[in-house]
Amino acid sequence: MDTEEFFLPRSRAANERLHALVPGGAHTYAKGDDQYPENLAPVISHGRGAHVWDVDGNRYIEYGSGLRSVSLGHAHPRVNEAVRRELDRGTNFVRPSVMELEAAERFLATVPTAEMVKFTKNGSDATTAAVRLARAVTGRPRVAICGDHPFFSVDDWFIGTTPMSAGIPTATTELTVAFPYGDLAATEELLTRYEDEVACLILEPAGHTEPPPGYLTGLRELADRHGCVLIFDEMITGFRWSEAGAQGLYGVAPDLSTFGKALGNGFAVSALAGRRELMERGGLRHSGDRVFLLSTTHGAETHSLAAAMAVQATYAEEGITARLHALGERLAAGVREAAAGMGVADHVLVRGRASNLVFATLDENGRPSQPYRTLFLRRLLAGGVLAPSFVVSSALDDADIDHTVDVVAQACAVYRKALDAADPTPWLGGRPVKPVFRRLA
Repeated sequence: MDTEEFFLPRSRAANERLHALVPGGAHTYAKGDDQYPENLAPVISHGRGAHVWDVDGNRYIEYGSGLRSVSLGHAHPRVNEAVRRELDRGTNFVRPSVMELEAAERFLATVPTAEMVKFTKNGSDATTAAVRLARAVTGRPRVAICGDHPFFSVDDWFIGTTPMSAGIPTATTELTVAFPYGDLAATEELLTRYEDEVACLILEPAGHTEPPPGYLTGLRELADRHGCVLIFDEMITGFRWSEAGAQGLYGVAPDLSTFGKALGNGFAVSALAGRRELMERGGLRHSGDRVFLLSTTHGAETHSLAAAMAVQATYAEEGITARLHALGERLAAGVREAAAGMGVADHVLVRGRASNLVFATLDENGRPSQPYRTLFLRRLLAGGVLAPSFVVSSALDDADIDHTVDVVAQACAVYRKALDAADPTPWLGGRPVKPVFRRLA
């Protein structure tokens, strides 16, 4: 057994204080200490570029920064400068700021498949607004979600379909149905079964695999034929696939789409965008029933919109999407080589588009394993790599990637020992990490 230990006493104490004051010990379940090996959940002090420091003074190369939101790296100078400029001018007024006009113009130039946009603070509000709008314009009650995608919203129409459905009426959950990604025939069967009942199809247009040829075009045709609204959730694919999202890369225009995460480089801004005919139903210049589309006190804070504009300019002028792909390709190749070198290539897998990599940890029988994930994360942390995923930021450099690959190789050596023993327990240091969506705490 590898007896080298790695302690985080200040982080452990801070986590205990957090649990006493904040349900779950964090404000996002995916950031919970249950997602990390026992007593090895760093509490962050600060970050710069691709690195973060915990309260114990340890420095890490960080992946998946801010749940994929910080794609340019922490404290990016151009973004920070734009934000500081607006802070000195006031951030929230009783009437729209001219920044709202400028940000809308910039966004619609970046995502030309959309005709109108409305900004808000988080992805859940944007996706729920899209669903509400779809129900309003179609007069239909049901929402069809892609069952292969892990998250759409904190609101009842989605959370009721997960194992954490406590507090959500069954009647609400029954109005949400699911279709499988990549299977047009199954989706058509669903739409036929609930003929004239489905308001929208909502999905991430791409995930850990590329869309099958003709799939998105086929979905577009199905939605048109059955009279429902096609919604692309581009929270992750936006900017990481292309500046105009997956719709810009694959050339299929949805009726509505939602953007967030990378849009603000960590600042709170998201967007609902789409066809004017639909979006205007949430406005004042139509004769139909009004739709409460989005109306938030902080939805158009000037500093967050300035951050979004700076992000879009940086992506366009510095070729950020291409850089994310290049860094991800280098990382994926290195991890695969390291895993193969240690004889665990069939157990430590890298998946997804190069700009959005995740890893899978499989046991001796080839099944996904939380204990083996725990072992792997433990070794990464000890080597100064904080990686719930391998999602890159453009602030990484080749030295960061090379160090990560070296640490992965060391982790894979321990992984091999556990596989040979057919038992990872001696290397866990405590309870295994847990999935976010589970019924019991």
